Amino acid sequence: MVKNPRSVGKASEQLADVVAEIKRNGRTSLVLGGDHSLAIGSISGHARVHPDLCVIWVDAHTDINTPLTTTTGNLHGQPVSFLLKELKGKMPDVPGFSWVTPCLSAKDIVYIGLRDVDPGEHYILKILGIKYFSMTEVDKLGIGKVMEEAFSYLLGRKKRPIHLSFDVDGLDPSFTPATGTPVQGGLSYREGLYITEEIYKTGLLSGLDIMEVNPSLGKTPEEVTRTVNTAVAITLACFGVAREGNHKPTDYLNLPK
Repeated sequence: MVKNPRSVGKASEQLADVVAEIKRNGRTSLVLGGDHSLAIGSISGHARVHPDLCVIWVDAHTDINTPLTTTTGNLHGQPVSFLLKELKGKMPDVPGFSWVTPCLSAKDIVYIGLRDVDPGEHYILKILGIKYFSMTEVDKLGIGKVMEEAFSYLLGRKKRPIHLSFDVDGLDPSFTPATGTPVQGGLSYREGLYITEEIYKTGLLSGLDIMEVNPSLGKTPEEVTRTVNTAVAITLACFGVAREGNHKPTDYLNLPK
């Protein structure tokens, strides 16, 4: 049983229309959420204008359960299944989602930060050959190598627009405690910034989701502030704010007096 399908479906459709309009105007879309079901709308809208896009999905979870494999019925654990062409024949009709047209192939997405994957989701990852870097791979390779391999996989043959869908629970809950499904052992603050700095450097970031920031779940005001500040830092890094510093195109040694 899928929970609240009509309301989620309607909101996702409205979001898809807004994102598509933003992309037609040549702007970068930024969606601040909210649960990760919003990605059904943001990625669908993005793909209407840039059907060749690729997706980097930073998350503790794959969010690839289908309405038939889910054990909770929560749509925030299912958005990728609605978007994948390979799963089209495995999806039942869900009220509110008749507008959705699958727009991604399994080869168009890379996951980073996984550490809480349901058995049905793991089966889908393996059977479709989806590229992922769980925290085991992050620990083994280091985040620098992970990003090199992700870019090579997604962009090696052709440069194309990147849609970054960043769930703050991809980070360790010591950095983002005010979120719905925190999982210990996640990406560090530094690793999160590295991911976003490197994506910015490609010049290909075309759409961004910052998902699952939920101030109502902070146990203290400090937890809320910590989560929000981390999400803001991640967002700013996507748009060029670098830890090494930034400067305007000005000759700072010969400023007019």
